[in-house]
Amino acid sequence: MRTATRGGFGLVAATLMGAGIAVSAPAQALPIGECLAPADPGGGWDFTCRSVGKLLLELDLVENPVQITNMPGGVGAVAFANVESSRADDSDLMVATSTVGVTQIAQGKYPGGADTMRWLAMLGTDVGVILVDDDSEFESLEQLMDTIVDDPGALAVAGSSGAGGWDHIRALMLAKEAGMPDDQIGSLRWVQFDGGGPAVTQMMGGHVDVVSTDLGEIAGFIESGDVRVLGVLSEESLPAPFDDLPTAASQGYDVTGYNWRGFYTGGDVSDDDYSAMVDDLKALYDSDEWKTVAEQNGLVPLWRGGDEFNEFVLDSIDQVETISREIGVIE
Repeated sequence: MRTATRGGFGLVAATLMGAGIAVSAPAQALPIGECLAPADPGGGWDFTCRSVGKLLLELDLVENPVQITNMPGGVGAVAFANVESSRADDSDLMVATSTVGVTQIAQGKYPGGADTMRWLAMLGTDVGVILVDDDSEFESLEQLMDTIVDDPGALAVAGSSGAGGWDHIRALMLAKEAGMPDDQIGSLRWVQFDGGGPAVTQMMGGHVDVVSTDLGEIAGFIESGDVRVLGVLSEESLPAPFDDLPTAASQGYDVTGYNWRGFYTGGDVSDDDYSAMVDDLKALYDSDEWKTVAEQNGLVPLWRGGDEFNEFVLDSIDQVETISREIGVIE
């Protein structure tokens, strides 16, 4: 583990030194010095590193610019393996991740489990939504869920991920909460498109019935009135202009579907260094500057840090792993 020693022993230290007693400078955690983005420049993880790194400097939470290192491969698996094998105790390194990365871990596609790393914090999230065409027969989430539970193959549900991806998993989590038997989960009709926008366009054309996707991808369709949102997969109502959209929780379905953005660090980083990084990220999150950056990029500011975030990640992995087994994505 790399540590930093800084001057300023104070009166007590000076007195001890004068008495011939050797004194070591107190070890202090290094500031965050590098952010590893497990993707090429321009993607979501790259944005997460660059926007947070820039603000850490602007808010004087670090003294020097945060180095951004791109390491694409395996939907984050290459970066994960690199940290595990050679940078597990780098006390100034954080790695960008998201719901996508955690889903990969749950499905055994990374070279280690969640406990391989220390989970720092999430700073913001895109939020899952379940929507239908504005002319759809379904006026409420309950009507939709009753139909899907009674006959999982009756409706075509679409999103921007393949079977076992996050859009699909969110729809299945909601179906399970609504009462769909475990042995019927794999019967839900799922259609993949290259993005939430194309999925909504095909729904408006009558080719699919329901879309499960991120709000940020299809906000324009909501604002134009072309679609009807039956459920937002968040714990609380969203801020304006989406504050009138009903949450699934408010309708009796205890399901959240965040596509969050956050960070982890190596599994051998000390408690002090880990806590210092969490504190720096919390200070950034609390700033007005971060709220502005998040909202400009379609994210809802949302904080979970330290032990709370670690528990959230473990719970999320358990949920995704269970559903992935039920639909045959993993054995």
